[in-house]
Amino acid sequence: MTEDYTTPPPPPPPSPYPQYPPAPYGYTASYGGPPPRRRSAWFYIGIIAGSLAAVCLLVTFMVWITMRTVGGDEAGAFGIKTDQIAVIDISGVILSPETVNSQLRKFGDDPSVKAILLHINSPGGGAAASQEIYREVLRIRQEKHKKIVASIESVGASGAYYIASGCDKIYANDASLVGSIGVIIEWTNYGELLRWAKLKNITITSGELKDAGDPSRDVTPKEQVYFQSLVDNMFLQFVHDVAVGRHTTDDKIKTLATGQVWTGQEALPLGLIDKEGGYRVALMDTAKQVGISGEPTIVRPARNKRGLFAILNDDGEDLFPNPSQLLNHAPGFYFLWK
Repeated sequence: MTEDYTTPPPPPPPSPYPQYPPAPYGYTASYGGPPPRRRSAWFYIGIIAGSLAAVCLLVTFMVWITMRTVGGDEAGAFGIKTDQIAVIDISGVILSPETVNSQLRKFGDDPSVKAILLHINSPGGGAAASQEIYREVLRIRQEKHKKIVASIESVGASGAYYIASGCDKIYANDASLVGSIGVIIEWTNYGELLRWAKLKNITITSGELKDAGDPSRDVTPKEQVYFQSLVDNMFLQFVHDVAVGRHTTDDKIKTLATGQVWTGQEALPLGLIDKEGGYRVALMDTAKQVGISGEPTIVRPARNKRGLFAILNDDGEDLFPNPSQLLNHAPGFYFLWK
């Protein structure tokens, strides 16, 4: 019998597995669930745009925080105001002029600052440091034509009064202590301590006065005259600069330069201050004088904050001074009320 090859073969048996239609173009088949949706280009553009917007907001926030820190809490949003009064605090013993002078220069160069108020609560300090701040006050007044006013809180004595005398005007409370125009030099003599410890200090010099004021021994009569001449010279500088600042004569200031302090109430008729009144009175009067109506906007220097990490990483000298450093104190000249 001959087979007929023209007859088609029988169909294959059905598959036991489910059959899915082919995936449309651009998609990958996913068996067992619906095919994934294809992301359009706008989706990725939106993600990129959102990320950039978030970065811009973060940068803006950081700039805002920085400006608030620089401008002070009372400076307003972004610290940008057109009529501001800068307030600089001078408190405690004055040892270095750099911080105050840098603040004076910054506000002196800022056209939005119409006046500077020195808020003083200090017994004075180093002679040269006080003198340097005084001269920076005069420079800004003369070169920048900017009003600088002093407001004495509890104490504005010696070097602190030296600085205040360079201002356009001095305010003080009735009970504030003002004055103490004079110079003091001091150091610690530890000669007895060396003798008790059976230690001997050996010094070789090229001149008779090279080691004047050596704290391991007593002062000689010649050294006494030498140091007195330095004190007298600084005293005359102090008297002259106060006279210039107060628009009076050296002789008039010299009669008041006994080293004593006066209350604000006593200082007014002596010509050492211009008006009785506290910080608020000085602030509002100054605002009116520079053409600011109403409540003035205040700007302060940035705060210098030291975190715990910075404290732990320093050498600890601020917290625990090295005893050996106590023996290195040379004679110091001070405009200081003690």
